[in-house]
Amino acid sequence: MRESTISELDRLQHFLDQQRAAVLAIIDGLDESQLRTPVFPSGWTPIGLIQHLAGAEAHWFQRVTLGTEPQVTWDDDIDDPPYDPTAPFTTEHSTAAVIDHYRGQCEISNQVLRSVDLDASLLGAPGRDWPGEPITDLRWVAMHIIEETARHAGHLDAARELLDGATGRGPR
Repeated sequence: MRESTISELDRLQHFLDQQRAAVLAIIDGLDESQLRTPVFPSGWTPIGLIQHLAGAEAHWFQRVTLGTEPQVTWDDDIDDPPYDPTAPFTTEHSTAAVIDHYRGQCEISNQVLRSVDLDASLLGAPGRDWPGEPITDLRWVAMHIIEETARHAGHLDAARELLDGATGRGPR
């Protein structure tokens, strides 16, 4: 059996990039009305879910890993309401602003992933307990964001099919 020359970091980056590309590919081609249409009883919208994913990137890579407060600015002069964990993922921000924000948060996350050792202790607190699973290092954070993004890519797949019948979108 030959030993792989691909590093663990490169593998994590690859799968993270694949899931991020999938969520953007899934919503590509939806019009404004479709991006803001909830198709499930919980009320989330496709563009609202992309904004949620940007927030997850900022929270886990900046707040939890680095212990810094993410600096979030919007180019459309709309302030975010206070976080409400019971509210559906929706947004008043423009589609372009949300997608730019998501891409920007992913870039920052990639910089963190490339500059902090995977075994490094986390400098911030996750904000809630994770039952039965200690949150210990950047490796856990990267795996969690891969899981979170993949989970929501599946949600977006289902929403896309309900919105316009399209299936199989994204690099998988």
